[in-house]
Amino acid sequence: MMNNMGEPTVLALLGLLGGMVLGLAARLGRFCTLGAIEDALYAQDDTRLRMWGIAIGTAIIGSFALAATGLLQPEQTIYLAFAFQPLASILGGLMFGYGMALAGNCGYGALARLGGGDLRSFVIVLVMGLAAFATISGPLAYLRVAAFAQTPADAAPGIAQELSGLTGLPVNGIGIAIGAAVLAMTLSAAPFRSNLRAVFWGVCVGLAIVSGWAGTQWVAVAGFAPTVVESHTFAAPLGETMLYAMTASGSSLSFGIGSVLGVLLGAFIGSLVKGHFRWEACEDPRELRRQIAGAALMGVGAVLAMGCSIGQGLSAISVLAYSAPLVMAGIFAGAGIGLRQLITGFARIA
Repeated sequence: MMNNMGEPTVLALLGLLGGMVLGLAARLGRFCTLGAIEDALYAQDDTRLRMWGIAIGTAIIGSFALAATGLLQPEQTIYLAFAFQPLASILGGLMFGYGMALAGNCGYGALARLGGGDLRSFVIVLVMGLAAFATISGPLAYLRVAAFAQTPADAAPGIAQELSGLTGLPVNGIGIAIGAAVLAMTLSAAPFRSNLRAVFWGVCVGLAIVSGWAGTQWVAVAGFAPTVVESHTFAAPLGETMLYAMTASGSSLSFGIGSVLGVLLGAFIGSLVKGHFRWEACEDPRELRRQIAGAALMGVGAVLAMGCSIGQGLSAISVLAYSAPLVMAGIFAGAGIGLRQLITGFARIA
């Protein structure tokens, strides 16, 4: 297949398929980062947070099962290849979470809403992609490198490797056990266990992450060109997709571009199935200003944290990177602060 289609096209198709599952999960399963946080903080409903738990547990088990069978080399992924930088993880997570609250969606959520006809999300996608690329290789890259220069990881690049060194147990066994524990804790609530739709879409999201690892690792091994082993994330790929749209004749397709297009397509199909597709636009300049500022913060924050809510919250945690729990804690805290500002204006509660 790669001989006929070429490695970039195969990678894009792999990203497209997994992205479609994520887009369908957003529209049909209501899988959403900000929605899960808002439900938990203001509606006392942890259903969507538990969907995240299902997705995380599934992704961890699947990723370490791949590693156990030789179909994934976690140390080749960006999350384990570079040294853990706690300050960058905290700062990036806080910026991303606060920006997500201001914008009303993360990059993945904005793509899902855009697929349902929300043109406000188109602005979020464009600004976030531009801000991410400005931080990766644009004017802000000088500051980023000066403050957080990346260095290779040490001998124990992740949580599973560290625990293996301490206990002598196999790395992959530890990873699978941690994933099983996450699933057990998530399913401990009987009302959630009976919500089969939520459980189903949580599993689908986790498997989409695993499919990204499996597919890109296969291309890296079977292909001839150097290939990054990666899974889904929605910060730099937004800018990459914009760049490809402008310079397709001089650039190549990639997994990230396919992933972005896949979420759009899956969300479009899901919105048609639900009968929710409709064109929407921003009527309030203040809302648009807030969304632009939030999208810019998300783009910069995601690069500092080396991943967005999906990149760190699912892809990085699936290989048990040190950064993932810290980044997600920062995203949750930043989103909580932003939601509090929007909902109550930091007013004193009697």
